Amino acid sequence: MKFSCDQQKLSKALNIVSRAVTSRTTMPVLKGILLEVREGKLTMSASDLDISIQNTIDVDSPEDGSVIVMAKLFGDIIRKLPSTDVKVICDDEYNVTVKCMNSNFKIMGMSADEFPSINTLEEESRFAEFDKDVLRSMIEKTSFAASIDESRGIITGVLIEIENDQINMVAIDGYRMAINRKNKVNPQQKKIIVSARTLTDIGRILGETDSSEKTGTLYLSSKKAVLRMDNVQAEMKLMEGEFIGYRDIIPRESKIIMKVNRGMLLESIERASLLSRAGKNNLIRMNIQDTIMTLTSNSDEGNVREEIPVTKEGEDLTIGFNAQYVIDVLKAVEDDEVKMLFNTPVNPCLIQPLSGDEYEYLVLPVRIN
Repeated sequence: MKFSCDQQKLSKALNIVSRAVTSRTTMPVLKGILLEVREGKLTMSASDLDISIQNTIDVDSPEDGSVIVMAKLFGDIIRKLPSTDVKVICDDEYNVTVKCMNSNFKIMGMSADEFPSINTLEEESRFAEFDKDVLRSMIEKTSFAASIDESRGIITGVLIEIENDQINMVAIDGYRMAINRKNKVNPQQKKIIVSARTLTDIGRILGETDSSEKTGTLYLSSKKAVLRMDNVQAEMKLMEGEFIGYRDIIPRESKIIMKVNRGMLLESIERASLLSRAGKNNLIRMNIQDTIMTLTSNSDEGNVREEIPVTKEGEDLTIGFNAQYVIDVLKAVEDDEVKMLFNTPVNPCLIQPLSGDEYEYLVLPVRIN
């Protein structure tokens, strides 16, 4: 196998593929990247069995072939080389030589036969087209709310509902819930659950791929989902099980409705959380009276008080929250103003846009004395 291409082009492609490489494995092949050269194209593949990524670029290739290289070592070498043409040569014993100007590396590779099979879509796969920027935005606005505790099972995943006229994305961790909706006409209806960790990687890949093409295609089968965009393909293992009935969790009515400037509230909570973190419980109090919300936080190191103007309908209320949960929501939202709906100090708070239902965030309060 022999090929040559521009160092920056190769390095960028490797960065995308490397997101599927895992260090948490005893299988050496899963720590590697498969390089396949066929008819002037280099296809790089990596897999951790939950997500598999392929990226194809044009190269000069006098000799076709394939080899597995250790992802970290090969990637580090390519990234450190000068920004000019790189030549890669593999012999029959899987010895890989990397040449660039005055640099000459020789590393050990492995037979491509050991690499797990990917790119095996079932014939009955359904598909839906999507806007890359929209999908990336939906991932960023929901995946943070999934549980990071692997023992929590299905709620470490994100639910993706493809309905006739819209796509819904939902994540829950037991203390908060994130829902994002986008209107779209879909030829198929389907519900899938994808690991939040995997989906976060997909979001990052969407931000790194060539922006010349705005759309991609999502293929769905019984056990996996495949995203195809530009020259990149990402294959995701679907989680098995029934997702929580999230619609039943959303409060049907609210006694208190408050409108507030999102940026002002975010900055105030971030300042207040400096002392809530010092107290190790991350607790902030919101005291909502008439047209003023007073934010307070206390710890052994001091206390803080912030006042924010609001518009309120309903009774006054004092309620406590984990500061980080509210910060995460306000950072995910882009609107200038948001609506916060309350019932009692022990019932969840619902955060919505002033109009429409593009997103909903549910945050459980913390009991306060």
